[in-house]
Amino acid sequence: MSNLLKKVLVTAGIIASTSVMAADYPSKNIRLVVPFGAGGGTDAVGRTLANSAKDILGQNIAVMNRTGGSGAVGMSFGAQQKPDGYTLTVVTREIASLPQMGLMQHDVDDFKLIRLVNLDPAVVLVSKDSPFNTINDLIAEAKKKDGAVKFASTAAPNFYLMTLEKAEGIKLNAIPYNGASEAIPAVLGGHTDVTMVTPGEAIAQLRSGQLKALGVMSNERISYIPDVPTLKEQGVDVQSGTWRGIGAPKNTPDAVIETLGKAFDEAMATTEFKEFMQKGAMTIHPMNAEEFTNFVKQDTKTLGELINN
Repeated sequence: MSNLLKKVLVTAGIIASTSVMAADYPSKNIRLVVPFGAGGGTDAVGRTLANSAKDILGQNIAVMNRTGGSGAVGMSFGAQQKPDGYTLTVVTREIASLPQMGLMQHDVDDFKLIRLVNLDPAVVLVSKDSPFNTINDLIAEAKKKDGAVKFASTAAPNFYLMTLEKAEGIKLNAIPYNGASEAIPAVLGGHTDVTMVTPGEAIAQLRSGQLKALGVMSNERISYIPDVPTLKEQGVDVQSGTWRGIGAPKNTPDAVIETLGKAFDEAMATTEFKEFMQKGAMTIHPMNAEEFTNFVKQDTKTLGELINN
């Protein structure tokens, strides 16, 4: 048998095997890797989506929390799994930032992106007694002197802050805290002047009146806090936020990706998932595989301009 014929037969066998696998998919339980700890926002979104999708796919979806490195450990683990559709990963904005910072070996090209699930803008927050009533009040104070305004930072680097600083030519005094659960009390207690988090992370304090929102970092107002203007409405053309989606290892068959995409579309449309997201003040923002891939490429470019400047 010639080498050429052997190669043709091997290739044909691979194609046939892939086709059979895709046609039979899914035939066993699926694993969903969540790169952050149990009980957090990413974990909650992943678990609720998995629960909503399991009946659609006819197989259980078990969540595995694989934490560390601000999401790098879990996403790298997911990228290295067998590309058969039985190990999926919740991918977050960190897939666009960490590789550019040398903090993650794998990047978005190691995945086939399936669906964007949610997209939440950041909201600029101060205490109810703050002298700042608009984003321009804060910017004016920051322009008086670098570091004049103390910022409770939920991450380092903080891309919400960096986006505003670059756009307005200002420099805030960023004080590091371990996430929104620490940054919000720092603002409430007067230890810092301002923070930026997603609406869901501060919705209770916003609704109770403990915090005052100076603006939302999005193109349009959001339904959970409809009275809060965007920064753009106030003459500050800045958008930033966070997002979560689902990916699979890069060599996963397209037919499997298509099956999963349709299932997650249905899952995001269920009453269970919509009510969960509404309760948490999180925005469902579905994008198909192609749209999601292009979106991440653009966000990677945007973050690169902040990281490298």
